[in-house]
Amino acid sequence: MGSAIGRAGTKTAPGPPTGSLRPGGYAPLRDYAVIGDGRTAALVARDGSVDWLGLPDLDSPAVFGAVLDATRGGRFTLEPSVAYRSERRYLPGTNVLETTFRTARGTVRVTDALTLHDDTALTPMRELLRRVEGVSGSVPLRWSVRPCFGYGTIPTRLGRRAGVPVATAGGDALAVCAWDAGEPAYDTTTISGRLTLDRGRRALIAMPFAHQEPLVLPARAECEERLDATCAAWRAWTYDRRYAGRWHQAVMRSLLTLKLLVHAPSGAVAAAVTTSLPEEIGGERNWDYRFSWVRDSALALAAFLRLGCPAEAHAYFWWLMHASQLTHPSLNVLYRLDGGHRTPEETLPWEGYRGSGPVRVGNAAVTQLQLDTHGELMQTAWQYARATGRLDADVARRLAELADLVCTAWQEPDAGIWEVRSPPRHFTQSKMMCWVALDRAADLAERGLIPDRHLDRWHDARDAITAFVETRCFSHRRGSYTRAADGDDLDAAVLLGHLYGYGGDGHRVRATVSALERHLRHGPYVDRYAGEDGLAGGEGAFLACSFWLAEALARTGSPARAVELMDELVGLANDVGLYSEEIDPATGEFLGNLPQGLSHLALISAACAITAASRDTVR
Repeated sequence: MGSAIGRAGTKTAPGPPTGSLRPGGYAPLRDYAVIGDGRTAALVARDGSVDWLGLPDLDSPAVFGAVLDATRGGRFTLEPSVAYRSERRYLPGTNVLETTFRTARGTVRVTDALTLHDDTALTPMRELLRRVEGVSGSVPLRWSVRPCFGYGTIPTRLGRRAGVPVATAGGDALAVCAWDAGEPAYDTTTISGRLTLDRGRRALIAMPFAHQEPLVLPARAECEERLDATCAAWRAWTYDRRYAGRWHQAVMRSLLTLKLLVHAPSGAVAAAVTTSLPEEIGGERNWDYRFSWVRDSALALAAFLRLGCPAEAHAYFWWLMHASQLTHPSLNVLYRLDGGHRTPEETLPWEGYRGSGPVRVGNAAVTQLQLDTHGELMQTAWQYARATGRLDADVARRLAELADLVCTAWQEPDAGIWEVRSPPRHFTQSKMMCWVALDRAADLAERGLIPDRHLDRWHDARDAITAFVETRCFSHRRGSYTRAADGDDLDAAVLLGHLYGYGGDGHRVRATVSALERHLRHGPYVDRYAGEDGLAGGEGAFLACSFWLAEALARTGSPARAVELMDELVGLANDVGLYSEEIDPATGEFLGNLPQGLSHLALISAACAITAASRDTVR
């Protein structure tokens, strides 16, 4: 692990020298930071290489994809040309990354940002800026830009416009503007340059991008001003957020990360920045997470409301209402960031991270029946209505119709929260969330916020779900709610049902928390479930489950144990406070897509709950 200004402001030990950072051509997933502008996001490795960037939007084809194919994926490298150690941090209160390279000859500092734009001025559609400053000595550096438009499927042409190197492919174009960064050269695939930077000197490389519109070539002064304005805009946004509980730095970094997953034009929240990063090295569990999952909605809205983000909460709620209207009365598992509902799954001819194919774009889970999403949507609407005191009449009507649907749909087997590709089953968490859907609908009706014509029917169906769960989904042998009806396998997802208020027996809830700790927890790590799921191979420990357990401990009367677990979990983030989807418990290696929204949402939820429980204990 390399050094960085950590979440608590402490430094870790310096990282290894260059040359040992990319075994097999791939950086460890822990080595990635993320930058973004509300439209798209990039992964930047500790060695200064931008290895992932979709353009023009987060869910667009990648122009840099080396994280999924080191040979053909494309990247933007920038590093000293002599041995170095690196350390990094986010500039305080921002999503602007600062990497410091230390060499025997001196030290340089690189500041990376996807800039935020003033819509009233003529600026590039998207713009990646990389500022390099000489801190001490005299350091030789090298840089190169090798784009791969359309996941490398569209031929790229390199040339010059007004003396500036430009890469074009179809309706896409990017330029590489370099000031005091060496004279750019190019061949058939790559634009590159070399420079030596002395103390007190500054170089700047800008990569403006255009999609089906003219390519704007900016002036240096404009770029410098935009970079400074971007830092100021992030700080201003962070300043208005509020959180006064434990693990403040981790919570605020998670909120800033969540903000990068918000698609500004629509308000949708993406599950992650990437696609197909493996849950097991060499395995097939590689999925595209650049969509918005309904199941993340309740946690996302709660985070926005708790931490003082009303604009984001409002935009996200209304995006969700509009997107779900397109498929009403059915509810999709996920939607595109523009609200569309078609996400056909295809395979790219890339080798995958460290040979972990297939590389998928699109997600076939969209066609699955996952009953828990009904509870998530209703919980989200319930939270929004409690915060605002109102619901639109059309939304209210559709929510009542959704509750009517749940009255019969809950009896069906489904694919469950984990989107298994084995035959459908009666998953316990799905039933619990159907209970939540009907309970929240009843509360909204009793408050006069949605039509109450079928209120008695909702109460009856809710009671029927309770009877089903309590008689068929609890194992006396295990002393726990189970993964599915009439079985003994365990599943950490049942914790979510209780965190959302499923009205089960309190003794059984506490017994379940204890059983999950005994059988699924290993140190700070918690497995998702035990049992088959229709896929080959295994996976790492799912980080959100660990945070759910920490929150459950706090809510069931063990706040001290919750704090102890939470301290461990906060320490599992990488050096800049990010989390992936999973971690290999044996090595600490990140696995799965990153940064993973659900991991950061679960952290925020757990931190808020544990802080509240600890305060209640003191009282």
